[in-house]
Amino acid sequence: MGIQWFPGHMAKARRLLAEQLQVVDVVIELADARIPLSSRNPILKELLGTKPRLLLLNKADLADESWTQRWLRVLQDDATALAVSATTGQGFRRIIPELERLASGQMAKLAAKGVRPRSMRIMVVGIPNIGKSTLINQLAGGAKAKAGNKPGVTRGNQWIRIHEKVELLDTPGLLWPKFEDPQVGLKLAATGAIKDEVFNQEELAEWLLEWLETHQIEALAAYQAKGVELTLEGIGRARGCLVQGGEVDRLKAAQQILRDFRQGRLGHSTLDRF
Repeated sequence: MGIQWFPGHMAKARRLLAEQLQVVDVVIELADARIPLSSRNPILKELLGTKPRLLLLNKADLADESWTQRWLRVLQDDATALAVSATTGQGFRRIIPELERLASGQMAKLAAKGVRPRSMRIMVVGIPNIGKSTLINQLAGGAKAKAGNKPGVTRGNQWIRIHEKVELLDTPGLLWPKFEDPQVGLKLAATGAIKDEVFNQEELAEWLLEWLETHQIEALAAYQAKGVELTLEGIGRARGCLVQGGEVDRLKAAQQILRDFRQGRLGHSTLDRF
């Protein structure tokens, strides 16, 4: 199953990002700790250039901790990287100090030019539904940015003061036009970065079950303990996803499996591995 999704507003989001980069001091790049490689937009490397960057692996509370630590060691070569959870606040104490450190060079240059002291200007970038608005709200201590559990909630740029020293720009989620590796599309869809309506949810759920059975069988332990057949039909029947006549509603079963995975009910999983 091949998945491609590049809504029209993505091109506008890219233009806005390129324009606003000129006025920010540091970029926060948000990735998904469950897919720390697949959730990083390759376009961003070109757009960001040498701009100081803090890479946050969000949703670390849903990822396999041992794999998160492995990825942090690998990714440190590319950018300062931290594991966080915008939902629980995990890892947030380190964010502001790291931003101050990364912005210190630019702030020193401004001071040398006689520019009056000002707040750091930070931009948050990442793919849709990665948790940018939730991150901002957690940092700001309140619901100041629009947030939702569906891709594409933020459609325009929003400047938000999150700290006495920090002004932060929330930007729309940015995907790239084509996923060269089909597995990337599957992983993005499984974690909720792509709208469910644009792909076959039954096929994706079957792919996810096969992946878990191969790489993380313990995630399906609850089903195994009840003697449930590890198929869409078997799990659908066990979860009561039935229609009249006792037949399994395959779409409903697929949606339940994907929902369970995204909410961490199938254990802490990391789909990107090496």
